[in-house]
Amino acid sequence: MMRRDVHDKLRARLHEAAGAHEPDRERILARVERGMAEQARPDHRATRPPAYGWLRVVTATAAVAGVLAVGGYAVASAVKEDRPQQTVATSPTPEPPGAKGEKDGPLWSDGSVDPHSNDFWAQSNLRLHTSGQLTALTVRLRVAQTGGVTSTGAWRSLPEDDFTLTVGEKDGFLVYTWVLKEGRTVRAGEWVFAGQYDHERGGRDAKDDSYVMTATAGGEQLSVTGGFAAHDGNDPTPGGDS
Repeated sequence: MMRRDVHDKLRARLHEAAGAHEPDRERILARVERGMAEQARPDHRATRPPAYGWLRVVTATAAVAGVLAVGGYAVASAVKEDRPQQTVATSPTPEPPGAKGEKDGPLWSDGSVDPHSNDFWAQSNLRLHTSGQLTALTVRLRVAQTGGVTSTGAWRSLPEDDFTLTVGEKDGFLVYTWVLKEGRTVRAGEWVFAGQYDHERGGRDAKDDSYVMTATAGGEQLSVTGGFAAHDGNDPTPGGDS
């Protein structure tokens, strides 16, 4: 009986202590604030960041994406505007007068269809030989529109920056025009100008194609012209019987 009484008294005291206990609110709040401060530290690794943190990340990402999108469009537009227009339609340039054929003074010329041309694509080659320095030069290639003739490019063996190139259609011809820039010169030698183009499938007849070149050498105006027919062994270059 005595042992049971002891247990009853102990139980009663525990109930009294539990009933008299009040939570320390200030202490609890302090612990919560301390925990939040630890999460805010840069080196704190939280396994599940608060919802408002994710909202800030998403908002910032969207803003950056918007800036990049606008910036990319502006850059693309600038590049597009600054891109040189190699193929342009220009006002007609007067045809050079007085062309005497494939040879004129120090100038010799020749026109031929490149042997690597095929059933869908061709290249017209113009060969110019000069024995003296040229202070002015205009080269014009005329490719007859025989069906599906569309420019695919052009090149020359002289420096690209020395010439202005225009490509356009006029009177049923695809016309390539190279003009030597003011202040530039062409030294003595042999040079090539070439126009490239697609055409309808099948062999293309170049009988109506032509070229003309005008130049200035030693203060004298010179002009040569020709087509793309075979020369029958006559070489227009120095030493040939043109």
